[in-house]
Amino acid sequence: MGRHMPKHSDLWKGESWKQHKKNLFRLQRRVYKAVQAGDLRKARSLQKLIMKSRSAQLMAIRQVTQLNQGKRTAGVDGKSSLTYKERFEVLKKLGSSAENWTHQGLREIPIAKKNGGTRMLKVPTIEDRAWQCLAKFALEPAHEATFSAFSYGFRTGRCAQDAQKMLFQNLNSNRNGINKRVIELDIKKCFDRISHDSIMDRLLAPAGLKIGIFRCLKAGINPEFPEQGTPQGGVVSPLLANIALNGIEEINPKVRCIRYADDMVIILKPKDNAEKVLEKIKAFLTERGMEINEEKTKLTKTTNGFDFLGWNFRVQKNGKFRCIPSVENHRNIRKKIKAVVNSSNYGAKIKAKKLAPIVRGWRNYHKSCDMSSSRDSLWFVKNTAHRKFRKERKTNRYKANELCEKAFPTVGYEQNQHVNVKDTKSPYDGDMVYWSKRNSKLYNDATSKALKRQNHSCGHCGLKFVDDERIHLHHIDGNHSNQREDNLMAVHRSCHQQIHWSQKDI
Repeated sequence: MGRHMPKHSDLWKGESWKQHKKNLFRLQRRVYKAVQAGDLRKARSLQKLIMKSRSAQLMAIRQVTQLNQGKRTAGVDGKSSLTYKERFEVLKKLGSSAENWTHQGLREIPIAKKNGGTRMLKVPTIEDRAWQCLAKFALEPAHEATFSAFSYGFRTGRCAQDAQKMLFQNLNSNRNGINKRVIELDIKKCFDRISHDSIMDRLLAPAGLKIGIFRCLKAGINPEFPEQGTPQGGVVSPLLANIALNGIEEINPKVRCIRYADDMVIILKPKDNAEKVLEKIKAFLTERGMEINEEKTKLTKTTNGFDFLGWNFRVQKNGKFRCIPSVENHRNIRKKIKAVVNSSNYGAKIKAKKLAPIVRGWRNYHKSCDMSSSRDSLWFVKNTAHRKFRKERKTNRYKANELCEKAFPTVGYEQNQHVNVKDTKSPYDGDMVYWSKRNSKLYNDATSKALKRQNHSCGHCGLKFVDDERIHLHHIDGNHSNQREDNLMAVHRSCHQQIHWSQKDI
């Protein structure tokens, strides 16, 4: 009898993902510490090891095929997903040519902009995304050791709420926020205008990886600007933008600049000269092929309020700092809710099920704001949903009330209570206790309680929650109605997938 060959699906599921994750993190931590110590030669050697590491390659493939938000988006080859066999083929290709990778073309997808225009989202193939993810694994820890403490966008362990809290710390009544001004800085076509040279000159990487990144940049060039731009839609693009913009926060040491990717606010004291600050920033951006958008860049009094990252910040006449969801952000959530409520494709039960994650996500994002107003409590759209639910057959007011409670789950809010990340700390510094506890604070209710019971470790793999991977709440008996504490277990999203291997997106 012939020897039985295991299926590719069994081989994939049988991989020791816990060990792969540990292997990758160990190398990344060493890269981070080498750059911190100024030993760039050692850092480059370790980056080569990451690029050659089977563990890192498997983790990269899993990231782009199972975990990333746009994992189902096809590239120019038309593939929106990979079979288990194809994943191992990509692994083989990464193993043989990770240090001499050639990028395929990019699929262009037009995305509507707020001002009525369009921007092109340039999507690589899944193979190229896997290589970019592998490159990111090697590059990110090296640059995390050099990034500013006041940069928060697209960085592991940091989030928009950190920027929100930093604004509170600089504009509250104790810091005389009522007399300060803010420059709302907008960079004109940031991702499309970043100079390739400015990225390559600042890239901490071995030669093979640099060549791969250069090819990645050239794969998505605009013929009008062949030496500029990083393709939006690539896995590594946000990191490259951060590398190019790093340092803009410290141009004016006496002025606080808070940056989230290409969105920035600069806080000025009464005696600070706004023109001089902007001149320095213009010079900084010009070196990198970018320029300020004069139309959208504004100098605003804190008492007049300004929008940033979906919030409206204002220092009131009594000197108190106030943060609420911005008008535009509120308009967007209403549109999303109404699209579901007014849909004729499904009934009230399905509508409630679809609304719950939308509303919960929005409320979680704004849970450090003042959400006391009827507008921000979503009372009006909830009332509309209730009326719509009542119109359906066999749905009385009690049933409609029950569905509305499910559709609009309550999330507690505490103004300005978010715990900010400490200085320049990074998950790659190896401080497991700090990062696992900090990440646990980003959750509330049942998830938070489960994390405390589990000592901030995953209930499936036992590893600490140190990266940005979402934490899921697993129901041990499979009954989602059973919310008893002994039936709930906090796990990594990837671990949750391993527990339920039969789910569709694997």
